Amino acid sequence: MQRIQSDKAPPVKTGYAQAIEFGRAKRTLLVSGQIPVDVEGTVPAGFDAQCRLVWRNIFAQLDAAGMTIANIAKVTIFLSSREYAVPNRTIRMEMLGDHEPALTCIITGIFDEAWLLEIEALAIEEA
Repeated sequence: MQRIQSDKAPPVKTGYAQAIEFGRAKRTLLVSGQIPVDVEGTVPAGFDAQCRLVWRNIFAQLDAAGMTIANIAKVTIFLSSREYAVPNRTIRMEMLGDHEPALTCIITGIFDEAWLLEIEALAIEEA
């Protein structure tokens, strides 16, 4: 993966890439919107716990496909409220470490009112 940043567009402040280029993809994994529900069907209280659970659910899908964080090319995050923007960024950077995929964050209504966020991802394994 190669990060792309045009000097004709605003620079990234932190934690993501404006664009990601791949040479040739061997496999592509589309991870559906992951929700803050564990395997027992429990939704944790509070944004931080929900956000970390959603990332763990994404990592579980990657693992099931034989991929890792390094394969994530694009993430779309849906937040139920603007108040979660800063904690979302902090937790995302904690969970992804130095990996900075392309990113979109949308403030919107979420399917279940108990859920404070949902995250979908695109992962690519290069040939």
